[in-house]
Amino acid sequence: MAAGMDSPPSRLIRLLQLGLVERALRAQAIWQCVSCQTCATRCPKSVDCAGVMDALRQLSFERGVATPEQQRIVLFQKAFLKNIRRNGRLNELELIGDFKLSTFLHGRSLSFLLKDATLAPELMKRKKFHLVGEKARDRAVVARIFARCVDSSLL
Repeated sequence: MAAGMDSPPSRLIRLLQLGLVERALRAQAIWQCVSCQTCATRCPKSVDCAGVMDALRQLSFERGVATPEQQRIVLFQKAFLKNIRRNGRLNELELIGDFKLSTFLHGRSLSFLLKDATLAPELMKRKKFHLVGEKARDRAVVARIFARCVDSSLL
């Protein structure tokens, strides 16, 4: 992945070390990272590059540096995690509704809100669209996983 990035992870880490946070926030590379952990595995200093990229994406979103397309990535991630946290597994219809609504409220794009509406009949015909999603039997386990993630992020 790093070969196709405008700034490889090592350069982004160096920018941060030099205090050039704004320049790092504007790098397209933070949005290209797929969090595969390859860079962290190979890093001789054991830097969690994927975690840094995730933090840079969040900071870019919060500071309004991210483009509308990049903002949608963060909104999707938030909707996805909220969906898993609530149900213990993915409920597609709820995810789509939450993501589309949050994107509409964030950017007021009516065209994006309605963009995929015509796909539902075809997906239903192929039995690929489920109106009712299943919930995990033991959602307390999922709650504990999320609680541990939140606790460790505060360290």
